[in-house]
Amino acid sequence: MTNQILYTRIPSIDVLLQQPSLESYMKKYSPDIVKSALQKGAQHIRIRIPDMNPDTSRENLMNQILLFAIKSLETLHRPNMHTVINATGVILHTGLGRAPLSQAAQENVRQIMSGYCNLEIDLETGKRGERNDHIAPLIRQLTGAQDAVMVNNNAAAVFLSLNTLAFGKEAIISRGELIEIGGAFRMPDIMQQSGTIMREVGTTNKTKLSDYEQAINENTGCIAVAHTSNYRVQGFTAEVEIEALARMAKQHSIPILHDLGGGVITDLQEWGLPYEPLVQDSLTAGVQVVTFSGDKVLGGPQAGIIAGEKEWIRRIHTNPIMRAVRCDKLVFSAMEATLKLFLNPDQLLQNNKALQFLTDSVDLVKKKAQAVFDSLENRTGVTIEPCFSQTGSGALPLEKIDSFGLFIQHSDLENLHKRLRLGDPAVMGHIQNNKLILDMRTVDETQIQPLTDQLNLLLPKK
Repeated sequence: MTNQILYTRIPSIDVLLQQPSLESYMKKYSPDIVKSALQKGAQHIRIRIPDMNPDTSRENLMNQILLFAIKSLETLHRPNMHTVINATGVILHTGLGRAPLSQAAQENVRQIMSGYCNLEIDLETGKRGERNDHIAPLIRQLTGAQDAVMVNNNAAAVFLSLNTLAFGKEAIISRGELIEIGGAFRMPDIMQQSGTIMREVGTTNKTKLSDYEQAINENTGCIAVAHTSNYRVQGFTAEVEIEALARMAKQHSIPILHDLGGGVITDLQEWGLPYEPLVQDSLTAGVQVVTFSGDKVLGGPQAGIIAGEKEWIRRIHTNPIMRAVRCDKLVFSAMEATLKLFLNPDQLLQNNKALQFLTDSVDLVKKKAQAVFDSLENRTGVTIEPCFSQTGSGALPLEKIDSFGLFIQHSDLENLHKRLRLGDPAVMGHIQNNKLILDMRTVDETQIQPLTDQLNLLLPKK
């Protein structure tokens, strides 16, 4: 009961609003926002009063409330999204925004976001244009598709395509392709919500051409094929080649929707990586509609691209749902610049960050690790060791990419990692076998000095 007197010492909000320390905030924010911050500060103090010294002065209470309010107000202007140095070794890290945009894409976005643009205006005629015209010619040239449209992610691309091809009808799909990806995205759920009736064929490990053919009936809308990009079924398995499936489907006038997920339009084998199905391979095989991501191996912004035969793309484009999932001017500007990088294969690796990180030699990665190590003020407990990177986001799921990282021993690894994450810039690694690992494959050369500065700030001094 002795602390009850402290409640009477809490200044009124009107008194707090008159304090000089709030003068600059009163100019920056509306009075209501500042008042709300003070009210929260006062409530915070009220909760703590039972544990306070009963001799706490009115001035002390006032200062605590003001400090709480000022911190809250400063947080309002502090961005929630921060630049992160990705030292996880996961190249397409969904939590960190997947593919880092190329310099060309960044410059194009900066230019377009600075004012108005011709998103849906044909500058030659002055009449209403179509936003997909900014990327469709590039996709046609790079993949051989007759036409293409872009939506806000690949899940939307699959959903919209299914809804267009087979609404109220059956979509035949192999049981071995009823995939789930991150965020609880499940193919059966997408098929159901799209208004299609899922018709499963085959078994988990084996599906034959005859399974598809026997399932075709008068209510078949399409055949759906999902590339199992985030896992592999190995051993006693069988799947139908897309060419054979396309020939059979054509005989029955049934369209095929092929969801490739990763968005590979250049042969990764050229750089010693495993084969991943190319968009153009599916189209050449006779697939009517192909869907793929823009922010995975393609290296662009979050988007879903739908490419294929002109008539089916036209139907998808005119689907009323298209307006609900379309992209804005910034995504189109970033994607246009990203696609143009593929027009010059000789310069592609230099300009596409995602592909660059995928294909950098292990020697180059080790040099980056050595550069950081050599600049550390105290190297005690820090070593350079080999490790493995991953592609991430479901691409190349079995592929471990040789890499090098900084391995840090510390008395409190969790706290060190947290302080790195809360730094400016933030640094994200991972803890394994009682060491904090900073994989240098996903650290850009321009980030070596900021990473070194953070480590020198947080690691013990000599």
